[in-house]
Amino acid sequence: MLYRDQFPNPHFKMFFSNLIQSIRPTDRVLEIGPGTTPFPRANEFLEYDFDDHEEAIRQRGDPKNSPEFSGRKVTFYQGTQLPYVDGQFDYVIASHVIEHVEDPCTFMSEIFRVGGGRGYIEFPLPAYEYLYDFEVHKHFVWLDVDSATIRFVPKTILDPSPYRHITAELRNSFEMGWDDIVSNNLDFFFCGFEYEKPFEVSAHINLNLYNKRFTGNGLTRSRQIARKIQRLLG
Repeated sequence: MLYRDQFPNPHFKMFFSNLIQSIRPTDRVLEIGPGTTPFPRANEFLEYDFDDHEEAIRQRGDPKNSPEFSGRKVTFYQGTQLPYVDGQFDYVIASHVIEHVEDPCTFMSEIFRVGGGRGYIEFPLPAYEYLYDFEVHKHFVWLDVDSATIRFVPKTILDPSPYRHITAELRNSFEMGWDDIVSNNLDFFFCGFEYEKPFEVSAHINLNLYNKRFTGNGLTRSRQIARKIQRLLG
């Protein structure tokens, strides 16, 4: 199944939900920014309360059907402080949210405060941002595995807009279904991981510490055959 079939709206997705392994039966689970695909195990949901309806659509998309929350509580908030007391939850999920917030350091600090330092986070990597540059994404974000640190560069510092005529065309091709490079290389374009304790979050002014590389071989016999079949089918 291709990327577009699994996730027709590029703002709402969780590619690596299989990595969520440590939720206990009694855990209170909060999901931040569930969008159109609430996580089945979450007990409560938190969404940002945008003043402008059009901005809400830009951030969350415009789903054809309302999300199925099955009676679970949904809270809307504004500001930087999450509307919960310390340790109110045992586990917090934030999939494709950190790239939208103004201050990732404060955002993660709040997640650690209300969730006791356990949870799951997922986000697009710089390669994805440079290809498509969704304007609602405010940062280039990546995980430094060696130091267990999330690092980010605000787009206000490393501005991709001079290439907007290229990224706009790539976004258009993406929405038309030309998503093969993404769907075949999710690990290169996205990062998701579960954590059991708080970790460092660090702001930077460039991508010098980013070192993600393709690890798969794109010239395998099976891929060559698949590409030939695709060309023949038109």
